[in-house]
Amino acid sequence: MSSCFLSAVLCLAGFTLSLRAATPVAKLPDAFDVAAVDAFLTAQVQQPHRVGFSVAIVQDGRLVLAKGYGQRSLAERRGVETNTIFAIGSVSKQFTCAAILLLAEDGRLSVNDPVAKFYPDLTRARDITLLDLMNHVSGYPDYYPLDFVDRRMLQPIAEDELLRQYAGGRLDFEPRSKYSYSNTGYILLGRIVERASGENLGAFLARRIFQPLGMTQTYYELDAADPRLASGYQAFALGDPEKVAPEASGWLRGAGGIHSTPLDLMKWNLALMNGQVLKPASFALMTSPRQLSSGRVSEYGCGLSVKTQAGRLILSHNGAVSGFNAYSAMIPSTRSAVVMFCNLEGGMSSLPGQILALLLKEPAQVPVVAGLTAAETVKAVFAQMQDGKVSRAQFAAEFNHYLTDQKLTNAAARLKSYGRPAKVELLSVHERGGLEVTTTRLTFASGELRVLMYRRADGTIEQFFVSRE
Repeated sequence: MSSCFLSAVLCLAGFTLSLRAATPVAKLPDAFDVAAVDAFLTAQVQQPHRVGFSVAIVQDGRLVLAKGYGQRSLAERRGVETNTIFAIGSVSKQFTCAAILLLAEDGRLSVNDPVAKFYPDLTRARDITLLDLMNHVSGYPDYYPLDFVDRRMLQPIAEDELLRQYAGGRLDFEPRSKYSYSNTGYILLGRIVERASGENLGAFLARRIFQPLGMTQTYYELDAADPRLASGYQAFALGDPEKVAPEASGWLRGAGGIHSTPLDLMKWNLALMNGQVLKPASFALMTSPRQLSSGRVSEYGCGLSVKTQAGRLILSHNGAVSGFNAYSAMIPSTRSAVVMFCNLEGGMSSLPGQILALLLKEPAQVPVVAGLTAAETVKAVFAQMQDGKVSRAQFAAEFNHYLTDQKLTNAAARLKSYGRPAKVELLSVHERGGLEVTTTRLTFASGELRVLMYRRADGTIEQFFVSRE
């Protein structure tokens, strides 16, 4: 159950990188546009060795796209629909954490409880807390660190036996000294939910989360033969997709045992961001990275990656189980989100991240300036300064006052020797104080100069400074 979405990019399934001829790929739009994103995804799923995926996108709290692409079953040639169910793998972890936090709100347990309260015989059980498990800082070895199902996981296992084997021996590191993704800790958390609540984890999730939120297409440990479920595939070393069997009973559970649709998961995302699931203190804990004993800070809260991208907080998680990939990301400040499920291991590549980046793009704050472009203006004004004769009408009053006749005469004497620039290159544009701020490079036979210019929207120049490179 891979902890890193980027590992899917490196998977040898080979999609757009296939050596076979590929269908032309629609270009990713420069800005978020629903029709353009839809066309892009439609073209992507037609690439060789892709099977199918399902997507839901919310922008500013409003569902703008929900659609299935490609095939849910290659043998039956059945298309993916919005109600097609996928295994979501480790995206399940946020639900297991929410269950712990709900029980904490009920007074049934505390996140600071030691593991020993529920499993006294496990390694360092009196020292490791539930929060340590949730934050992946316990030190318990990960029983599922690879991206394929090995021979162990083809045989059923009892959860308590799994815990005995992987949480009953040597730790990988001193608790709280490192962050290291561990599915073992989430198997343990799922069992703790059951012991504290007195009911099966699936029943608890259904009663406290799925049913109240109207998640009617979300299930815990759905049978692989269920006709509502997409078939899972894998492809090795540019080979054709082959149907694969899921992990045997006992290997996923609280670490990755949920099946759902993007539409249902979007209900969860919105409810979580809107404060409908957890109390504010619980949500704050869930979305807070952990400070380690070394002083370093992880980028993981409780079942959620916690990162900043393009200046905004992103709460996300990916999932990878036999035959399936999943991705879910939320932008709480704009109440936007992307959910994407795929029925081929490594089959999404970087697509979800590309769509998320589009959602994060904001309209440019730089004012649109009337008249000549910045580069054209710089070239013209620089020539005037070389001649010692400028049009004062193009400057704002303060810069006219600053640029005395004596300053202009002295500047002309210094700049004239450079001659006319062979190249004028705009290096950067940004906004400051409602003005367009540009840096332009002028290239001459004898060297290079830079011009820092501030302009109003009407083209008036507030500042024109020339400096050496």
